[in-house]
Amino acid sequence: MKLLDFEVGLDQPLFLIAGPCVIESETLAQETAGRLKEMADTAGIRLIYKSSFDKANRSSTESYRGPGMEKGLAILEDVKREFGLPVLTDVHEDTPLEEVASVVDVLQTPAFLCRQTNFIQNVARQGKPVNIKKGQFLAPWDMANVVEKARAVGNDQVMVCERGVSFGYNTLVSDMRGLAIMRQTGAPVVFDATHSVQQPGGQGKASGGQREFVPVLARAAVAAGVSGLFMETHPDPDVALSDGPNAWPLDEMADLLLTLTTLDRTVKASGFPENAWLGLGD
Repeated sequence: MKLLDFEVGLDQPLFLIAGPCVIESETLAQETAGRLKEMADTAGIRLIYKSSFDKANRSSTESYRGPGMEKGLAILEDVKREFGLPVLTDVHEDTPLEEVASVVDVLQTPAFLCRQTNFIQNVARQGKPVNIKKGQFLAPWDMANVVEKARAVGNDQVMVCERGVSFGYNTLVSDMRGLAIMRQTGAPVVFDATHSVQQPGGQGKASGGQREFVPVLARAAVAAGVSGLFMETHPDPDVALSDGPNAWPLDEMADLLLTLTTLDRTVKASGFPENAWLGLGD
């Protein structure tokens, strides 16, 4: 599939979606975007900058949701202009989609809303690439119906994103078989390495997370074979206003990216024999 101005797939190099969970300030956005661009250029990986102007799925009404659409879109637009990076943000059922799509390059749908037919199709109708997060309650094969809904309105630029499945009691599990199974949708598969270590509601009024396992799952997913990787990052995750416990420290991103791109080249050069068993050819 062509994503923006580059091809993505198992026969193409890994691409990266990365940035802070939520837009905290213009200063933070500029810092993270600039440093991530330098790291991505060094690692030879295509980067889409990610940050949300509104997080409608926070654990508590007391949680910070973001700066709002007007200010958030202005900050994302500045990132695009300053660093030449495509940008991605989350949208929700009450988001003015046309206004957001006029600024951002990729739209992302939250995992909890993946079964909402009208929402998925309205997002797809914007004509922008869409990264659809798989619900924590769905089996990987159930994403075939979600992708079909999005494509039914004429948008073939659809990606599917694994972010773990609910195991119960604030715990998520990532089944690497699901990454291969979701290839059967025909959509590029993205692995969310940071939300997969999240502990939803694990801190009572906020989610917890096991940040130390981000590189473990990221390496496993790249070894299993994915088109792209999603990772939230922050200069100081312990003071991040959203999802800090599962964000990977910005200072440690560069080394991890070099490991992941090396691993990606190795596995893609060898091919994926499981595809024949999945009815996907060689």
